[in-house]
Amino acid sequence: MAAARPFADTLAQFLTIYLPVTRACSRHTVSSYRDAFTLFLRFMDQQQATPPDKVSFVDFTAPNVASFLGWLRTDRQCSTATANQRLAALKSFFRYVQSQAPEQVAQAQQVLGVKAAQAPEPAIGYLPVEAVGLLLEHARRRGPRDLALLTTLYDTGARVQEACDLSVRDLHLDRPASATLTGKGRKSRVVPLTPQAAQILTQHVRALPHDPTGPVFTNRAGEQLGRAGAAYILARCAHAAHAERPELVPEKVSPHMLRHSKAMHLLENGVNLIYIRDILGHASIVTTEVYAKANPEMKRQAIEAAAAHTLGPSRYDQASRQDLLTWLRQAI
Repeated sequence: MAAARPFADTLAQFLTIYLPVTRACSRHTVSSYRDAFTLFLRFMDQQQATPPDKVSFVDFTAPNVASFLGWLRTDRQCSTATANQRLAALKSFFRYVQSQAPEQVAQAQQVLGVKAAQAPEPAIGYLPVEAVGLLLEHARRRGPRDLALLTTLYDTGARVQEACDLSVRDLHLDRPASATLTGKGRKSRVVPLTPQAAQILTQHVRALPHDPTGPVFTNRAGEQLGRAGAAYILARCAHAAHAERPELVPEKVSPHMLRHSKAMHLLENGVNLIYIRDILGHASIVTTEVYAKANPEMKRQAIEAAAAHTLGPSRYDQASRQDLLTWLRQAI
């Protein structure tokens, strides 16, 4: 009879072979799973007095996992969504354990039975077109690289890591211009570029070394720009734009906000959700539908369309509405 696999060996196989090789997960996905277990080991050391080298499968009980999630939210001030993400990593590992170590099925069921907490849906933060234009203007003042970076983030709706991973050969800047982005699960998609974005990127690429495999965006050391570097550049532009127009640009702007902004602007211009899904690289149209739900103008149009069928046309024509607005301004 084969000896039971120890926890440490199984975890090592999961992180070094199953995820990167068998599942072909990206290094960022592997890092996220690794971080989840690093935190669990830290929790066991600090809260359960069990050093990392002594942690075994028997420590993964439902009460321990529930306490771990509570520790993340209280001691580490993690959001419910982040705690749920860590739980998802543990569950993924124990689904793997069930196939590799059948003797641990009962233990795995304890972890798989822990329910994720109900997390409120965060509001989608996005910028109006004018605010994006002001950000790009401040990026232009900082230099061609920063302008090209922010233009790429907005024009392609790329995740920040997708933009950082761009190499020169991923850009096709002749008409019709496009960029090949590699996203989650190493899935690639071709996103069209507007002529303005293609021109900005062309000017930037001309200053780069003639290496088609080289990164499009680099730091001062000439190495590939990281997510933190891209966020810093955007933060500097946002700070300057906020100082100029505080009512238009919020003090803090994240790279993902530019992605949200692109999606909302496409939606407002009548682009089908299917196309927006393909541009953003969503696996399901359900993910993309959140933009339609978050758009107040589309909600208003839907309500008015429904009211027209049930209540009939409004008795207020355009002139009457203008008179009403005039009266309100004079009366209030």
